[in-house]
Amino acid sequence: MTDWPKNDLERIGAADELQLTSIKQDGTPRKPVTIWVVRVGDDLYIRSYRGNAGAWYRHIQLRSEGHISAGGVTKDVTFVDTSADEALNNKIDAAFQAKYQKYGATYIDPMIAPQARATTRKLVPAA
Repeated sequence: MTDWPKNDLERIGAADELQLTSIKQDGTPRKPVTIWVVRVGDDLYIRSYRGNAGAWYRHIQLRSEGHISAGGVTKDVTFVDTSADEALNNKIDAAFQAKYQKYGATYIDPMIAPQARATTRKLVPAA
């Protein structure tokens, strides 16, 4: 797997929001959606606020490649399932709580709930 360039990792990790563009089966891009992103160590993670019901999440289940834009960085990425790693999910929960605490429990609680944890994906830059 490809690592993030340090500058890109810092800029994306610090961004409040990320624009995610999933790819249709025919290779054309879907309309971008705005989601949250967190950094844990040298990796970036996303989750679906709505769990499996999130449209963008259902789309990346069909095709695990897409495009992101955040912090002035745009990259093609692969979405890697990391939802089964309990210890990592705990760190990701803490990252969401720390980064987005200003939004309060109304928004944080769904992001750390079991249905969202089950959608955890690591963003891996395309080679």
